Amino acid sequence: MLKSLFIRNYVLIDKLDIRFDKGLSVITGETGAGKSVILGALSLVLGGRADGRSIRTAADKCLIEAVFDIAAYGLLPFFEANELEYDAESCILRRELFASGKSRAFVNDSPVALSVLKELGSRLIDIHSQHQNLLLGDNSFQLKAVDLMAKNASLLHTYHVEYARFQSLQKELKALTGKARQSKQDEDYIRFQLEQLLAARFLPDEQEALEQEQELLTHAEEIKTSLYKITALLQGDGQSSLRQLKEALTTSEALQTYYPKAKDIAARLRTAYIDLTDLAAETAPLAEDFDFNPDRLAWVNDRLNTLYDLQQKHRASTVAELITLRDKYAAELDETASFDNQIEALYMQAGTSRNELLRLAALLHKQRQSAAKTAAAKIAATVAPLGMPNARFAIAVISKEEPAADGTDEVSFLFSAHKSGDLQPVSQIASGGEISRLMLCVKAMIAGSAALPAIIFDEVDTGVSGDIADKMGEIMQTLGRNMQVITITHLPQIASKGQAHYLVYKEDTAEATVTGIRQLNGEERIREVARMLSGATLTEASLANARELLKSC
Repeated sequence: MLKSLFIRNYVLIDKLDIRFDKGLSVITGETGAGKSVILGALSLVLGGRADGRSIRTAADKCLIEAVFDIAAYGLLPFFEANELEYDAESCILRRELFASGKSRAFVNDSPVALSVLKELGSRLIDIHSQHQNLLLGDNSFQLKAVDLMAKNASLLHTYHVEYARFQSLQKELKALTGKARQSKQDEDYIRFQLEQLLAARFLPDEQEALEQEQELLTHAEEIKTSLYKITALLQGDGQSSLRQLKEALTTSEALQTYYPKAKDIAARLRTAYIDLTDLAAETAPLAEDFDFNPDRLAWVNDRLNTLYDLQQKHRASTVAELITLRDKYAAELDETASFDNQIEALYMQAGTSRNELLRLAALLHKQRQSAAKTAAAKIAATVAPLGMPNARFAIAVISKEEPAADGTDEVSFLFSAHKSGDLQPVSQIASGGEISRLMLCVKAMIAGSAALPAIIFDEVDTGVSGDIADKMGEIMQTLGRNMQVITITHLPQIASKGQAHYLVYKEDTAEATVTGIRQLNGEERIREVARMLSGATLTEASLANARELLKSC
């Protein structure tokens, strides 16, 4: 329920603070007084599109704040899902609009995205304006209306989840089929590349080992000659290093009998002599064993050339990268081979999902048909007193073969204002006034089914008068017994039905023209209803008539 609405610096409104109560509240005022301005501000705080030009002249920002009582509407999960503070008795929606065009939205003083504000607003109040009458001929609106009357919310949610799954499977299947087709086209190329890489029989570290071996084989003669030379220098004939070192060791050992420091010299020479003797023993066999092998060198060169060619071809810098590419090609071929199995599995899943959709759609169809029959009878009965005693109304629910976003049904509202006329779609046959009255009846049924905290009718009574207006007022009054109803009207018959009556007015100040609103009581309300009956000049007859209207309500 809307408890209050505060507006500052919006169009012609300087500052406005309205308190609302349960039941039916009526808002009246002369044309151009600003009733639509107040409704526009309310739309803005419910998440409507912002326009910087809506800010009052000379103001840098405007503020709209609406307070709701949401205790009876089970919105705690919504608040928890959006990490918002929950206060059932005082839910505050606030919108700030700046002259720059920027705006900010808040729920219970927490900043929120506009989408969150809009979703919450749609759960709190339904604003029915004149242009919404056009929705009556829209098949999408008709389907939603029937679903609300059938209380299909839970079943529709289940259907939507399965439909999203079905769509996802279809999308995945399409992508996989396209990928399989492309893979089939690339299969020969990939297979050739893989076979070439497999034939190379790569070993992880072989390139480094081969490059080292190539270096040794290429310089084999130089290595062998050098090893022989080292051996000769160490222990060959003549003045070799070992012979000279042996002589130095003998000399130092003789010296230590009368020169103590010669002992350390002898120890170091002995160590060097032993090391060089071992080294000489190793270099000689190395030289003998090292032979130039032209066949092995040729093989190593061929192998390295193969590696280098493959690296250049595949833009790789190492054998490891070639191995990775080889494994990738192998995986792609395996995937190509498994596409048929994957596609078949997806087809089966999509088929199962489609069958489940059709099962759920059949349940929806059954419930829609039942609700449509009941709703059509009620709407026809409700609209009859509104100047259409011979009106006939039906709701056709036609099932299609393929499941769509909301099932397999197409819904059409059919209408005839006469006993003998053929039932035809509302959009093709109903006049503006007939649509207005039909829409009121439909909205009355929807409001009861949707259990919204509040509904606002913006001049839904356009084009009617007299007894019909009185009957429309009674419908709104009946609605107001179960929910909050606010109606903007120009008709005294409807204005007199309200439990609360608000007057929107325009007044000139020294600085500007501003819009205001106040609640009428007692004699003020009688005079406003009389004005609506007779115009600006009040007469005793109009005042008496106004008293009678208010008394009868």
